[in-house]
Amino acid sequence: MQYREFGKTCVKISALGFGAMRLPEFEKDGKWYMDEEKSLKIIHRAFELGVNYIDTAYGYSHGNNEYIVGKALKGYRDRVYVSTKVPTWLVKKKEDYRRFLEEQLRKLDTDYIDFYHFHSVSKDSWENTILKLNLLDEARKAKDEGLIKHISFSFHDKPEVMKEIADTGIFETVLCQYNLLDRSNEEAISYVREKGLGTVIMGPVAGGRLSAPSEVFAKTFGREAKSTPEVALRFVLGNPDVCCALSGMNSIEMVEENARVASIAEPLSDSDWERINEMLKETSRLAELYCTGCDYCSPCPKGIKISQVFKLMIYHKVYGLTDTAKNEFKKYGKDEAYGSHPSDCTECGACETKCPQKIKIREQLKQVIKELA
Repeated sequence: MQYREFGKTCVKISALGFGAMRLPEFEKDGKWYMDEEKSLKIIHRAFELGVNYIDTAYGYSHGNNEYIVGKALKGYRDRVYVSTKVPTWLVKKKEDYRRFLEEQLRKLDTDYIDFYHFHSVSKDSWENTILKLNLLDEARKAKDEGLIKHISFSFHDKPEVMKEIADTGIFETVLCQYNLLDRSNEEAISYVREKGLGTVIMGPVAGGRLSAPSEVFAKTFGREAKSTPEVALRFVLGNPDVCCALSGMNSIEMVEENARVASIAEPLSDSDWERINEMLKETSRLAELYCTGCDYCSPCPKGIKISQVFKLMIYHKVYGLTDTAKNEFKKYGKDEAYGSHPSDCTECGACETKCPQKIKIREQLKQVIKELA
């Protein structure tokens, strides 16, 4: 296992972090439970292979995740760093910060939390919750008392907001998304690293989208990579501004494979990066033929999330992730988060009048249905 300096925290963190969010669970009589025996074996195998950073959160696994992580820490606490998160959206008054922290310490059955994050920070939650309720003061107090070791935040907003938050100087680490399909945070990651923050990446395989085989990505590394997930993980860890890639692992096989990749000591060569950048430049050019994701076409009168639908066409046509695209397409019209089904289009044409790329959206939607349905 490789280890990297974690910003200015004086901590050396494993290149692979354990994301506990996807540990096995099951439903019985309307209640959710975790498969404790299997979960503990998976986590302990990661620890045995050198993973020294485990990430959980208050609401993961229907509120049961922190209990399992706490049990997994028995016998390992002195060599593993624990990351968890205050549920920022549930904090309604200043005192809630301490209330959640104390509850999480009990659930984890530990005296302190190494990296305590404000969870899912956006500009809105930053300004209207964290700053408005003076929660940074609460974080400082908790750190002074030794209840938390480092003040952190997980991030879900535009890159410039990440920079603004980092500029306050209070945060020591950040958890954000970055992968082959989404490089929007790349420049901000470099910026916060210069500020001294340790960086952990969530979604290195794009929430599972890059777990499917893709010749487009695999051929970038030739015979050096066995699979698309390996390419995705090596891409993230090849960025010198990244300290750790967090993987949501739910099997021992996944742990062992990811640990193998994270143990590859040789950095990506200049020729590797040249191939990667050329491939990304070409895929970006092709992707823009379908949609740039500017979202000017929204809102659709029928509730179709046009740019989101077109992103699936990009997965299919540009990246070769056809199975992933088809599986996600099935959710349109059934899952509220995905919006209406493209077949609900009445061809009013409102979207096309607003598209700066002059994409023939109505025709493209029909093509999406034809290829992915």
